[in-house]
Amino acid sequence: MRWIHQARMDIQSWSRAVRLFFLANILYQTGNGMFTVLYNLYVDSLGFGQNTIGSIVSVQSLAAALMIIPIGLLGDRSSRKTILIAGMLLTGCAYVASSFAETGLALRGFAIMSGLFTAFFQVTAVPYLAAHSDKSQRLRMFSFHFSVMLASQVVGSLTGGLLGDLLQSIGWSATVSLRSALSLGGMLSLSACLPLLFTTGGAGSRSVATTREATSTSDSKVQSVDKETADARRREWRLILRITLAQLLIGFGSGMVVPYLNVYFTDRFNVSLSAIGLLISLGQLMTVLSMLIGPSLVGRVGQVRAVVIFQLLSLPFLLLTGFTNVLFVAGIAFLFRQALMNAANPIQSSILVDRISDTRRGVANSLTQTVFMLGWASMGQVQPQLISHYGTYWGYVLTFSITGALYVTSAIYFYFMLRRKPGKSPAGA
Repeated sequence: MRWIHQARMDIQSWSRAVRLFFLANILYQTGNGMFTVLYNLYVDSLGFGQNTIGSIVSVQSLAAALMIIPIGLLGDRSSRKTILIAGMLLTGCAYVASSFAETGLALRGFAIMSGLFTAFFQVTAVPYLAAHSDKSQRLRMFSFHFSVMLASQVVGSLTGGLLGDLLQSIGWSATVSLRSALSLGGMLSLSACLPLLFTTGGAGSRSVATTREATSTSDSKVQSVDKETADARRREWRLILRITLAQLLIGFGSGMVVPYLNVYFTDRFNVSLSAIGLLISLGQLMTVLSMLIGPSLVGRVGQVRAVVIFQLLSLPFLLLTGFTNVLFVAGIAFLFRQALMNAANPIQSSILVDRISDTRRGVANSLTQTVFMLGWASMGQVQPQLISHYGTYWGYVLTFSITGALYVTSAIYFYFMLRRKPGKSPAGA
C-alpha cells in the first residue's frame, strides 16, 4: 500500500507531457511485445531455418545501430516529440508490412526498416523524460518507465501467443494465424503516436530540463557553467566511452541468447505458442518487480554497485537455463535471469543522465545503444552456426556459457571504471 501511495504521488507530480508519453509507451510496447514473441516463429512457419532467422536479427540490429547516432544527434538539436511520433508511426507500418512478407528478401528488407525506425524510440525516450523532469524524480521515473515498458510487453507477448493458438485451434494455418497476430501488434504500435499529438511545447527540448535544474539550487548553476569547460567535456567523454564499452560486452552476450529464447524453448522442449507467450510474459513481470525494488537497493549500496549486483546475480540462472533438460527448471531459471539482468537498465540510464550534461545526453545514449545493437548484429550469424555445428543441446550450452563470461567481464569492468563518482569518494558511487 505504501508503494501504491508513493507511485500515485509520483505520477501526480509528473508533467502532462510525461503522463501522455506513458500512455503512448503502453500502446507501443504492447504491439512490440506481440511482434517480438511471434516473429521468429512466423519466419520458421514459412519454412526458413535458423540461418535465415539469424540473418534477420543481424540486419535488423545493424540497421538500428546505424540509425541510433544520427537520431541521438538530431534529438539534441530538435524536437524529441516529433522524433518519437515519427518512430512510432513508421515502426507500426514496418511491423504490419513484415507480417505479410514471405520471401527471404522481403523479410530482410522489412527487418531493416523496422530496425531503422525502432531506433527513434529507443534513443529518444530517456532524454525526453529527462528533459521533462527534475533530477530528484529521475531514478523513480526511469524505473517506472522500464517497468511500464516491460509490463506492456507482457500483455503483448501473452496476447500474441494466445491469439496465435486460438486461431490455429479454429482451423487457421500456423502462418496465417501468426500473420494476423503480428498485424494486430503492428497496428497497436502505430496507434501509439496519437497520445503524443496532444502534448504541447518542444517535446523534449533542452530548455525544460535546463530551466528546472538551473533554478533548483545555486550549486546546480555552478555545475552547469563548469560542464561547458574543456576539462568537464573531456571527463564526460571519458565516462561515455567507459559506459559504451561495458554496453558493447553486454550486447555481444545478449545477442547470442535473447533473440533466440523463443526458438530455444521450442527446440529443446517443444512447447506451444501460448506457453512461450506465457513464459516470456512472466519473465517480463518478474523484471517489473525487480525494477521497482531497484531504487531501494540503490539507496543502500549506490547506483554502480546496484547494477553490478543485479548483473552478477543473474549469472547462475543464465547457466542453469543453458544446461538443464527439465522444462520447469529452465522456466524458473529463465524468469530469474530475465528479472535480475534487466533490473539494472533504469539504474544505468539514471547514471548516464545524472553524470552527463543535457547537451550530450542524446549522443551518449545513442552510443551506448549503438554498440549494444552492433553486439546483436555481430552475433546474429554466430549463434545459428554454433547450434548447427554442436546441436540443440551443446550448442545452447556453449552460447549461454559465452554470454555468461561476457556478462561477468562487463560487470567487473563497469564497477572498476565507474565506482568513483566525479568529485566524490568511492562511497558516493
